[in-house]
Amino acid sequence: MQNNYPSNSRVALYESNKRKRNKKLRLIIGVMMILLLGIGSYIGYIFFRTKDAIDKTYDPKTAVATNSSTFNGKKSFAVLLMGTDTGAFNRTDKMGNTDTMIVAVVNPSKKRYTLMSIPRDTMAQMVGAKSLTAEKINAAYSIGGDKMAMNTVSKLINVPIKYYAVINMGGLRKMVNGVGGVTVTPPLSFSYGGYSFKKGKKTKLNGSQALAYARMRYDDPTGDYGRQLRQRQVIMSLVENASSISTLANLESILNSVSENIKTNLSFNNLMAIFQNYKSSTATSKSDYLHGLSVTIDGASYQVMSDTELQRVSDYVRSELGLEKEKISNFETYENKLNEQNGFSFSSTEDQEYTVYDYGSDTSSDTNSDSDQDNDDTGDY
Repeated sequence: MQNNYPSNSRVALYESNKRKRNKKLRLIIGVMMILLLGIGSYIGYIFFRTKDAIDKTYDPKTAVATNSSTFNGKKSFAVLLMGTDTGAFNRTDKMGNTDTMIVAVVNPSKKRYTLMSIPRDTMAQMVGAKSLTAEKINAAYSIGGDKMAMNTVSKLINVPIKYYAVINMGGLRKMVNGVGGVTVTPPLSFSYGGYSFKKGKKTKLNGSQALAYARMRYDDPTGDYGRQLRQRQVIMSLVENASSISTLANLESILNSVSENIKTNLSFNNLMAIFQNYKSSTATSKSDYLHGLSVTIDGASYQVMSDTELQRVSDYVRSELGLEKEKISNFETYENKLNEQNGFSFSSTEDQEYTVYDYGSDTSSDTNSDSDQDNDDTGDY
């Protein structure tokens, strides 16, 4: 009977080829294992390096109790974004005024986020101050820190705000460079900080250019409102470019900048949950701001907000958060009522004096108490 086994010479050739195939297979497997181990180590490095950098930004003093459902990708939430120029946070304890105040609202059901700017010169009650005081809203952070800033903005527009992030604007330069630059379309032509920008021309900016673009104020005919618009443009482009390949390539630089220039009461786990569960919420964006009226209070220039404008912004933000609309009633509406009773007009185009009347200690105390409760409970906003 004829067998099917190879002859001696064929056996030798067969075994030789088999050994070569096994050797190639072992080589391929070895290379793959090295690559996988290398990738795994790199991913591990990224994770722990990122966690270390973000942990340095975390401020537990105003931490909010959260659980696995808080940032589950289904619930809307708001964060107060603030910008200051006082230097990197690990090099100074000084807190300056916040030239930038933006309420960022993330709405997963509509797959969008909104940046609502609060003008820096807005007259507002400093919620939580030892005595009733009305100041420009950008002073809240320097007077009472992040808690007073959150409570003051929260009371102004009747929206619960529990989370914040404050960035030293100098650190913005490194972050913009880290994501490979930002792209904007200037609403006007101007020069600032040694750079020139042309109206209507789509322009890619590096970090230094972006910082100059976002800082210019006095040459803008719309003043701080124009600067707010440009700041929102930079932030939106920064968000869009954050997941690019160039971001990974410059990860170390970005992380160093983050750890030195940002403070927040959102923990690493909170931020990871937001990153994982709210990616679709960056699909679209909306930009808006509180529209105020320029007035003079005790010789200083302020912006005051009409009841109608406060109500408009409150209604929008509350709707984005899934909250019922409520009629605005606070220090600002109280002052508006008394001023209008004494001849002040929000429809006038003339320069007007605005008077801050005695709000009453009992009402002030109730106002502070209500706002603190909004920020200290364990809701999802």
